[in-house]
Amino acid sequence: MKLERNFQINPALVGVVPLINVMFLLLLFFTLGSRFILQPGLDISLPTSTFTLTPSRDPQLVSITAAPVPSIYYGDQHIALEELGPRLANVQGKDRTLVIRADGTTSYEMLVNVMNIGLQHGFSIVLATSPEAR
Repeated sequence: MKLERNFQINPALVGVVPLINVMFLLLLFFTLGSRFILQPGLDISLPTSTFTLTPSRDPQLVSITAAPVPSIYYGDQHIALEELGPRLANVQGKDRTLVIRADGTTSYEMLVNVMNIGLQHGFSIVLATSPEAR
């Protein structure tokens, strides 16, 4: 005995059913998501610290590259380590911030030498290192 199916599935339903499912999920997401946005947030106040840095208006920038021979750049000019001290001594202003940008492979000794020169001339130091290239 051979059985035959009487019920035929409409091929258009194969594309429409997932579309209706996605539309329902989007509607549900936006209706429930808007309630989370309207909830009041937490009021956070950070504690005061002597180590917090205030925004600097005119920081001095020193870049140190870690090529086979380390190079120091101040004011977009290549200088020697011995020239950095006199140039920092000529900087005027009460907001004295020195931003030191060093490559990831810069030697620690070179970085400390530049930091010490900046500290000797009354600058607050900010380090901006970049990760080591891989």
